[in-house]
Amino acid sequence: MGEIATSDRQITLFCNPDTLKAKKTRAYALAEGLPILEVDIVKTPPTGTQIAELAAMLNMEIHELIIAEHPSLHSSGALPYDLSEEDWITMIRSNPEILKQPIAIRGKTAILVDTPSDIIRI
Repeated sequence: MGEIATSDRQITLFCNPDTLKAKKTRAYALAEGLPILEVDIVKTPPTGTQIAELAAMLNMEIHELIIAEHPSLHSSGALPYDLSEEDWITMIRSNPEILKQPIAIRGKTAILVDTPSDIIRI
């Protein structure tokens, strides 16, 4: 059993609630009557285990969860792509805003929300 609690009865939404995409996704889900549990990744950054679980549930490598063009990454220089998984996790935990999001989970299914209407796929 993983560290991320999941349920078939609600959607867990890992997001920065201040972003436009997260606001639209939440509004779309509520308009559709979908029960949402929102996890604010800025106030409560995901743990290393949760980051690894999210990557696994999305069938992605941890480094693929990073917004490569995010300004906070480039303010310190070029983005190094040869980091270890632990380094990527540390980077995400230190700067949760670089995590691609929203990530929606329902039961054992997870999706990276691209457009707000994607939420109904889950």
